[in-house]
Amino acid sequence: MSKIYIGNLPWSTGNNELADAFSKHGQIVDHIVMTDRETGRSRGFGFVTFSAEEEAQAAIAAMNESDLDGRRITVNIANPRPTQGRW
Repeated sequence: MSKIYIGNLPWSTGNNELADAFSKHGQIVDHIVMTDRETGRSRGFGFVTFSAEEEAQAAIAAMNESDLDGRRITVNIANPRPTQGRW
């Protein structure tokens, strides 16, 4: 699996719109638009996980710097979260 980061999302883009925009590039395993805990409003970025690395690369090539609902989005491989361990 391969997870991509999508930045500069329009505030109006929800989970379904995100999946619709990226599903033509491969099989989506998971997707989410990140929201503010208190207001529930979009934070302007999200993640899509594809079943294969090739699909993620195809989505990046096709969608990076493209227009989505009136905004130019950025798309790249998501950086893995650092593990939080004890000293």
